[in-house]
Amino acid sequence: KEHRLHVDLYPGDRFFYFTTCGWMMWNWLVSGLASGATLMLYDGSPVYPDENVLFDFAAERGTQIFGTSAKFLDAAAKAGICPRKTHDLRSLRTLLSTGSPLMPESFDFVYGSIKEDICLSSISGGTDIVGCFVGGNPTLPVWRGEIQCRLLGMRVEVRDDEGVVLGPGEKGELTCSNAFPSMPVSFWNDSKGDRYRAAYFEKFPEVWCHGDYVATTQHDGMIVYGRSDATLNPGGVRIGTAEIYRQAEQVNEVVESLAVGQTWEGDVRIVLFVRLREGLTLNESLSEQIRDRIRQNTTPRHVPARVIQVSDIPRTRSGKIVELAVQRIIDGEPARNRDALANPEALDLFVGLSELQR
Repeated sequence: KEHRLHVDLYPGDRFFYFTTCGWMMWNWLVSGLASGATLMLYDGSPVYPDENVLFDFAAERGTQIFGTSAKFLDAAAKAGICPRKTHDLRSLRTLLSTGSPLMPESFDFVYGSIKEDICLSSISGGTDIVGCFVGGNPTLPVWRGEIQCRLLGMRVEVRDDEGVVLGPGEKGELTCSNAFPSMPVSFWNDSKGDRYRAAYFEKFPEVWCHGDYVATTQHDGMIVYGRSDATLNPGGVRIGTAEIYRQAEQVNEVVESLAVGQTWEGDVRIVLFVRLREGLTLNESLSEQIRDRIRQNTTPRHVPARVIQVSDIPRTRSGKIVELAVQRIIDGEPARNRDALANPEALDLFVGLSELQR
């Protein structure tokens, strides 16, 4: 269903997704064999010798379906490459992105610098289901900054904390209220099912709660604002971290950012960590530029109380930044599952920061 109908994958298509074997997207890619596709595999860095390397691969092999991450597209845009002018991408008809929310500016980059006549499908689901809840549709328009649609057979709804289904533009929890074939049915060493129910059905009985903070749109698409458990709550107002990243990472000097909420004086304040371009040092002028960008394009509540430079940001092996691990570190608690990280040593950069004490 996902490949044939939502991705527009045909027998004989050359199907590429940049992924490690440890990410669920590897399983998702290999499943393309069931549709008769030819899999395109790439082993190596996606940015060496530069950000053109995956487009070199796609052009040389005549790839029809090209899959990558939102972070890669952002890095390619910041590198200033323009594959539309330098590569023959006539065969390419679908570009897939997942791993984190795809920002509206990345839509601009794809259509302006990669290819004009392409279906850009931001997709979102989970390792738990080895599939998607929302994704692409080759028969629908692509709207800037939006995931096109809810997937067939998935009764995906947005709910508030009381379980009320919300309308377009109202932010809440991504839920699915019907069973589906790839839904896990149990956990190992959980004979009574307590951990299983707590993971998915504790918040809304009999309704799968996936843990993403989202909203539907007037086009019946969806926007993902981040993980629910990483949602910031200054002054009792819920803020998705992606709303902050979108603005902070538009500042030319900022390569990557990570936002967490720090308990402070009886409330929560937002702390934004930034990784800058090589050789740059954060000063008050750049800090204020980042804050101004966030303030002007969101709300005053989104503006971080502290902006702190770090040399690296911890991420999983599939490239997802880990806000919760950093949250635990700055709260003086040990981070869990360090072995699941691609760069666990990066967590040590957040220990005992003096900037967090004032």
